[in-house]
This record gives sequence, structure tokens and C-alpha cells, in this order.
Amino acid sequence: MVEVKLFSGTQSRYLSEKIADYYGYNLGNITLQRFSDGEMQPIINESVRGAYVFLIQSTFAPGDNLLELLLMIDAAKRASAGYITAVLPYYGYARQDRKDKPRVPISAKLVANLIQAAGAHRLMTMDLHADQVQGFFDIPVDHLRSEAIFMPYLQKQDLSNVIFASPDVGGVKRARAYAKFFERDLVICDKQRKRANEVAGITVIGEVKDADVILVDDLVDTAGTLCKAADALMEKGAKSVRAMCTHPVLSGKAYENIEQSSLQEMIVCDTIPLRQSVAKVKVLSTAKLFAKAIRNTHEHRSISALFMEG
Repeated sequence: MVEVKLFSGTQSRYLSEKIADYYGYNLGNITLQRFSDGEMQPIINESVRGAYVFLIQSTFAPGDNLLELLLMIDAAKRASAGYITAVLPYYGYARQDRKDKPRVPISAKLVANLIQAAGAHRLMTMDLHADQVQGFFDIPVDHLRSEAIFMPYLQKQDLSNVIFASPDVGGVKRARAYAKFFERDLVICDKQRKRANEVAGITVIGEVKDADVILVDDLVDTAGTLCKAADALMEKGAKSVRAMCTHPVLSGKAYENIEQSSLQEMIVCDTIPLRQSVAKVKVLSTAKLFAKAIRNTHEHRSISALFMEG
């Protein structure tokens, strides 16, 4: 069988080491040289000729991390790697997936073009902001779901009084999957925005009185929407509110917002590292799921076998 090589970008090494540990391999030897002006040059310090190469790098704080990933892909291609898979636990710019106002880019498509132009043969990622981003690629996309991590965690909890909620209309499909799987009710928080990252108001659609509500979302940025949704749900009579969000972007005053919010707990994945410790935030690891997906890819087995089905 063709040899497998796992390499990590600089900012995702905390996760890549855990993935490699679950996979049973050591991470490949790669160094990042920086010139005095900040210019980057990844150097692969071992042969990858003919190998299955997996390059692991989330594109949070997306500029430098994305460029480093593109350079890593190019280095592997020029070193005659047999098959290159870009593993992006978090795919930056995925929120910009359409032209929602005049004279703006479709950045998610541009990033897809860049990854393909660099030489990747395959993309592996988790919880894209919109499923249709997969269609921006002309290479195979393995779109992993955090349900495979969150649902087993919830199965160990008492859900007898739980209702699932979407913090906005766009996330209804995601929250409905949880409600269907656990056979619980679903409510929707309809938000009105003033501008990006600023919520004007929230209307709760559905009955939540005396229920333990779990908000489900793909990412949390400033946490403004989630915190306002939690407040609105408590005002409607909810007994408690927790949140499950795959990608903890947590920019601006997010940590402060979470600490001061009505949220009892926020459960996130480790696709992006936390910048500080917060008592209310619990982190579940994606490493085992990515290790399984990488093994299945290498052994030409199904990726969908790793999904939770309702």
C-alpha cells in the first residue's frame, strides 16, 4: 500500500499531533522559514515522492494560515507527492459563499480556486457554513460533521427535558438534525441584524417554557447572536440554555460576552484553539474523527460510515 505522510501547518500543530497519535504515525518533518520581512517558506524535510500526503491546517485568522497551507501544497506537489489532501478542520471565508450585496467577492469560491490551483487533489473539512461550498470545488470534498462528536456526547446526558434551537433561520437544518435524531422538539430564534456581527433583535418561534434548551450552530464568532438568543429564550421561560458550536472563532469581546451571558455552558470543537480559558466553555476533540477519515481515505473506504444518521 502507498505510504502515508501527515504534515501540520504551524498554527494547527496542537490538533495535528493528536490526529497523528490516533492514526498511529508521527507527524512528518516540516519547518517554516521566515524571511525578515515576514515572507514564508515551508520546507518538507523528508521524501514524499509517490506518497499519500495529508496537510493539516485550519485557516483561522485566515490570511497567514491560508497562505502557509497553499505553500505547503505547492511544496508537496513539486516534491512529486502521489496524492495531496488538504485537511482544513476549519475552512476560513466559508461565510462569504454568495454575492449578498453589490460589488462584493464570493470569497469561499476564491479560496476553493486557490487550493485547487496550488495542487491539492482532495479537500477534507468539517461543518462548512453552507453545504453548497462543496460545489465550489472540482476535486473530491470530504465534509465531516460535528454531529459525530456532539451526538455521542449528548447521548450520555439526560435529555428528557431538552428542546433544540437554532439561533437563526439559516441554521434550522442543522438544529433539526439533532431534534430528529433525539426525537425532541425544535424552536427557532429569528434574528434581525443591523450590520455584520451586530444583532438588532431576536424573536423566539416556538414554546420553551420550563425546558432545557440547546442552541446548535456551526460557528461562534463574537458570540453576540448566541448570547442574545440565550437571553431571549430565558425571557420566554426556558429553564436553562446551553450551546453547541463547532468552530470557536471567538473574536472581539466574545469571551467576555459568553461569561456575562445567560448561557449555562458552551460546547465547542478544537478546530480552532481557544485563546484563553473560559469556565463556561467545554472543548471536545475532533482528532479521532479526522484520524478515522484520513485512514478511510487512504484505504479507499467510505467516509459517510463516520456520520451519525437520524
